Amino acid sequence: MPRGEVTQQAAIGDLTLESGEVLPDVTLAYETWGEYDGTNAVLILHALTGDTHVTGEGGWWNHVVGPGLGIDTDRFFVVAANILGGCRGSTGPTTLAPDGEPWGSRFPSITVRDQVAAEVAFADVLGVDTWYGVIGGSAGGMRALEWAIEHPARVERLFLLATCAAASADQIALSATQNDIIRAAGPVAGLDLARRIAHISYRSEVEFAERFGRRVQGDGRFAVESYLQHHGDKLVKRFDADSYIVLSDAMNSHDVGRGRGGVQAALGRIEAETVVAGIDSDRLYPLYQQLELADGIPGCEALDIVKSPYGHDGFLIEADQVGDLARRLLA
Repeated sequence: MPRGEVTQQAAIGDLTLESGEVLPDVTLAYETWGEYDGTNAVLILHALTGDTHVTGEGGWWNHVVGPGLGIDTDRFFVVAANILGGCRGSTGPTTLAPDGEPWGSRFPSITVRDQVAAEVAFADVLGVDTWYGVIGGSAGGMRALEWAIEHPARVERLFLLATCAAASADQIALSATQNDIIRAAGPVAGLDLARRIAHISYRSEVEFAERFGRRVQGDGRFAVESYLQHHGDKLVKRFDADSYIVLSDAMNSHDVGRGRGGVQAALGRIEAETVVAGIDSDRLYPLYQQLELADGIPGCEALDIVKSPYGHDGFLIEADQVGDLARRLLA
């Protein structure tokens, strides 16, 4: 089985979407770490603008995933795939449509369930019948939930971080407004502004107050204003605006109870031993959403709370606390 820190490609063929449309010749990019022994595969599902590079130089979870860490690559075969609709190697708006031109804004509307259907086909190609663990935060947690609900026999352990059973009105409002800004202002200025708005929701008011306050820089800009402009500029340089829209719309579609008799009935289908964790300062995915998951999933003992001043981004930043929770689940 392929392994290593080099991005690879898995062709999964045509994918029939929930809409009935067929997305042809789908490919998912992925990376792996560790050796597969037939029972030790762990799937890590990244968030909205994440990618496959979980650990290694420039990895986004370097202090959680690696030799001897909470997700131990000496023990587990760790897999990370780029999300369907993304722009880091998987089929999405930046890849070519059947007419030989990039899909761009023509890329079909997809749902979280479509993304998981692609990941299921990817697991089949990879030869993984059952995941020892499926782990995801934020948008990755949405997909992890769908894995455990739709394919309970294929998920032994489940780690849900700063996520929800269904996108709330507040989350949809923020996301839809960002998408409208991109459409109105264009792919560069629009994505820049959308990221600034998103980043406000990713951090906490307490952090902003303590870190920036009303401080003004030498150039006359508020320090917090400069900080947000920096993050908007960074995303424009590494991400595609059409992918941002497609993925945001997919997140807005998220509702595990749709067509399953409601959220509680859906959560009751999960067979995996489960850890659910929320961030105490998260204003985008508030703790009541994780409490709903912890209360509704049979294999979850109680909600775990990560203490952090960093808001939603705490699931990426608080490596010690998150790593300890992962280690406990995977023990």
